[in-house]
Amino acid sequence: MKKMYRYLIAAIGIITSLSACSKFLDIQPEDQLLEDQVFTSAKNIKFYLNGIYVGLGGKELYGENLTLTVPDVLAHRYNVSVADHAYIRYHSHTYTDGNVANKMAEIWKGAYQSIFNANRLMDNLEKSPGIIDVKTDSTYRGEALAIRAMVHFDILRLFGPMYNSADSTLESVPYCTQGFITINPFLPANEVMSHIMADLSKAESLLFKDRSFSQEKRYKFNYYSVKALQARVNLYRGNKAEALACAKVLIDNGAKFPWVNRDNILSDKVNPDKIFSTEVILGVNNADLAKRQQEIFGAQVPDKNILAPLDIYLTNLYALDDFRFGNDQLWGKSATKAYKTFLKYTDVDDKTKPFRNTVPLLKLSEMYYIAAECEPDPNTAVGYLNLVRYNRNLAAPVAASQLTAELQKEYIREFFGEGQLWYFYKRKNAITIPRGTANATSIPPTTGNETYSMGTAATIRIKYVVPIPDVEKNNR
Repeated sequence: MKKMYRYLIAAIGIITSLSACSKFLDIQPEDQLLEDQVFTSAKNIKFYLNGIYVGLGGKELYGENLTLTVPDVLAHRYNVSVADHAYIRYHSHTYTDGNVANKMAEIWKGAYQSIFNANRLMDNLEKSPGIIDVKTDSTYRGEALAIRAMVHFDILRLFGPMYNSADSTLESVPYCTQGFITINPFLPANEVMSHIMADLSKAESLLFKDRSFSQEKRYKFNYYSVKALQARVNLYRGNKAEALACAKVLIDNGAKFPWVNRDNILSDKVNPDKIFSTEVILGVNNADLAKRQQEIFGAQVPDKNILAPLDIYLTNLYALDDFRFGNDQLWGKSATKAYKTFLKYTDVDDKTKPFRNTVPLLKLSEMYYIAAECEPDPNTAVGYLNLVRYNRNLAAPVAASQLTAELQKEYIREFFGEGQLWYFYKRKNAITIPRGTANATSIPPTTGNETYSMGTAATIRIKYVVPIPDVEKNNR
């Protein structure tokens, strides 16, 4: 029996609005397609896969919730101190708050919809062999497996237990591999991690033959982005030797991901490359990014809604000649605010620039940070860190004895608006984290070195582990 599907709709809900995209097929009214129509045409299959990437770049996932806002607020990057601030309950890790709980449910639903659609693609490729050539079939399967692994990994990082501890065997999240609706059990975190690694290993095998790279491949999983994700995942699970080996694949192929051109940062005030796009290994495209930049970080946003750190936090963190701060390209003062505001995703005048609307997910700099953390020789390790610093216009090297402290500072400096800092703290089981806001009695930091307590070693999981949404628990 034929089943009617709206294009890129899983039975559990809509992943993205299709009517707004002129490139989607117009075979049935309101973009509805019979399932057998989608998977009997190479063109339709390509559109289906592209649609999954569109969903990843939506606000529910990497276009906003998992990058621009939620994890960075949890990590106390911003001055969220007034009682009625829009993000105050995220800042205090009050996961029972209705708005916070709804946002976490939105992330959960969007994640598993993307996973479902990746599974649906793989299932139908299996059922309909020969529609696409063998090479393309392998590429699409590799991409789908990598998408499934990445999204599960980020759900595990957000909702799963403290992995770098005895809690790694605790119940965590489901790992979904079917392209049909079923109830999947909650698995121990280490089992979920094993599934992630297995999917990435298969993806690597499928994508290995094509190790070319191009601008287009920055927005699709390829051999290099799989290796980069393997480096990140292995570090999270504590396998430093394998994390280092994977990171070195990217470092050794650094010519494909050249350091950002200094002139593009210092001299180009009209179309600056604020995301350092040449270094991006994998990114997503969010067509509404410039709009969301203005609505979340713009100088016109009221103090009770804006996400912006205290100036003293920034001046303590960055040297003035650091590309990421001192050139007023990523941070700037305005006539309406007494503090600097975040400019990273501000639109450029030239609408043809390939880096427009891009949110980075994996970057070359992270591979150097991973290598620095995993390299057993301290002098070689700090050399990896110093190379990133040099390419951020910081000429003075740090000593090997400073590596641990400086590595944390680099994660803070580098990943604003990318969502990685929170998971760095969680992986480290950090009991205190730098505080970019006023404290509970509204006393602002005076040195920029103040810290926020996440609790004790026995209680930090209350803040680091986001509860599984009720929508998931109640539907079992």
